[in-house]
Amino acid sequence: MTTRRNLLKGGAAASVLAAAPAIVRGQNLNSKLQLASIGSDGKGFSDIKAMSTHSYQKYVAFCDVDTNRTLNVKKLSPETPLYQDFREMFEKVGDQIDAVTVSTPDHMHAYCAISAMKLGKHVYCQKPMTHNVWENREMMKVAKETGVITRLGNQIHSHKFYRTAVQIAQSGRIGKIKEVRSWVPTPGHGRSGHLNRPKVVDPVPDNLNWDSWIGVAPMRPYSAEHRCYHPWGWRDWQDFGSGAIGDFGCHILDPVFTALKIMGPTDDYFAEHSGMNDEVWPAQTTYSFTVPGTDFTAGDRLKITWYDGGRAAPTKGSHLSAREALPSSGSMLIGEEGTLVIPHVAAPKIYVEGGKLLEDYEMADDKDHYHGWIDGCILEEQPTDSFDYGGRLTETILLANVALRFPKEKLKWDAEKMEFTNKPEANQFLTRDYRDGWDLKKLIKG
Repeated sequence: MTTRRNLLKGGAAASVLAAAPAIVRGQNLNSKLQLASIGSDGKGFSDIKAMSTHSYQKYVAFCDVDTNRTLNVKKLSPETPLYQDFREMFEKVGDQIDAVTVSTPDHMHAYCAISAMKLGKHVYCQKPMTHNVWENREMMKVAKETGVITRLGNQIHSHKFYRTAVQIAQSGRIGKIKEVRSWVPTPGHGRSGHLNRPKVVDPVPDNLNWDSWIGVAPMRPYSAEHRCYHPWGWRDWQDFGSGAIGDFGCHILDPVFTALKIMGPTDDYFAEHSGMNDEVWPAQTTYSFTVPGTDFTAGDRLKITWYDGGRAAPTKGSHLSAREALPSSGSMLIGEEGTLVIPHVAAPKIYVEGGKLLEDYEMADDKDHYHGWIDGCILEEQPTDSFDYGGRLTETILLANVALRFPKEKLKWDAEKMEFTNKPEANQFLTRDYRDGWDLKKLIKG
């Protein structure tokens, strides 16, 4: 029998793939890859829509805690059943599901993804991979143990601009890299860093499963004030989101980690910010940390500095002229012989001595990030940004947010022991207490 794997690997025509019968997993290897979503609007819908253009997939279930946010998927696939609780979805149609996309607020990534992987489902998870470091390590561990195909939702990883920047950095054209600076104008979503919980408590709408939305986090009353939690404001809050670096770090630092082949653990975290309380992330932050040197770096350690909330990355010490403006967001790789500027979703720029701009490079090809994951599920091949890679990138970001709680102090991170060695009180922020009914530690123990 010709399997779906052999069809795809052999470059079968799209018309043949489209005609393959959509039969549940295990009954016929000619079946399409059968997908489900956890989170079905906003970024979730864009993920679903992109996946749905692959000719060898079929959505068999959608899930969203808010039924009002299923209108788009209903139009896309009217016959596909809808659920409000992904656990019910797995219970009722789990045997029909090969793979899931997880597009929820950050705090629920680990619970949803680990639940799926323990059932043998392939997982595509939005960035950052998890909400805390312990979850991140467990996600990587479960992915390895189950052998499922995973991918982080940092779709620009596959874009020609980021792929071109990787090629340039690895070509040696600007020499070995001495320092990296990255930045984004987005403020920490707490705006002032001192936003408090809304005083107005509203009835939970009939269309919203508030218990499932809160999930692993401590319960709090629902409020519709400025949509402060659902559907848009959750990034503001430390209980649910991960601030500006959580929003953009896995994008902007991705070509840096990929190009320089950063594999080792981060160390020496230092953070400062514009002020924060125990509820929301700061409006402006600066982080620095170091990573072990690689074949592409100039020393044994490489310093990386992150700026957000309108704080500008300095160009002093780079090959840019004082008059040269940086893009609104991106990274700057300062090399021995030149500086590579990697804008966020724009063509890279090379600067050499005297501020001269060079653009005489060959552009890499685009790859489809979403199709690449589906292809990987069928071919049983891990993408280049599986949870193994995505976990290393995510841990960098999550540790930066721990450092925020101890501004202007240098924190020493021991990755093997998974602890801060010089600041024991920081270690409490590597995990969290899980709410009854949503205890991730009990789920993992099985």
